[in-house]
Amino acid sequence: MDDGFAEYVAHRHLRLCRMAYLLTRDWGTAEDLVQTALAKAWVAWRRIDGNPDPYVYRIIVNTHASWWRRLWRGEVPVETFPETADPRDQTAVADDRAALWNAIGALSPRQRAVIVLHYFEGRTLAQVAEIVGCSLGAVKSQLGRALTRLRVDPDIRTMHLEESQR
Repeated sequence: MDDGFAEYVAHRHLRLCRMAYLLTRDWGTAEDLVQTALAKAWVAWRRIDGNPDPYVYRIIVNTHASWWRRLWRGEVPVETFPETADPRDQTAVADDRAALWNAIGALSPRQRAVIVLHYFEGRTLAQVAEIVGCSLGAVKSQLGRALTRLRVDPDIRTMHLEESQR
């Protein structure tokens, strides 16, 4: 009953995990998300015509959104406090990366999905629309809103200003 499913998983698993990691920002959660998506895809595998990527990516995006809605975002108790880094020890590149990472993490799940699929996965806007399950206009709107939020983020604005002064 495989019909190429095992080959698909063997060939695409790492890329799917990478995309899921960009959505979730946690490897464990990303792997869980991919496993859930692949389990759902396996059930429908015989009905998928052509390239299964859009179908699987759509499952990942939708599952992440449903998990994100249920997720409690409060404080998480830890046994020991994390070390606080001395700001003088950090490089500007690491700070910029962290600022961008935090700003992308603050986007809504749909906006983050559009950013990840278009900029990190290199998908066209039409492919993103197919994966996310909305119109091309909605993808453009979400992308525009996400980029606007990123542009006005004070940490990223500071990053831009520092680059222009160099």
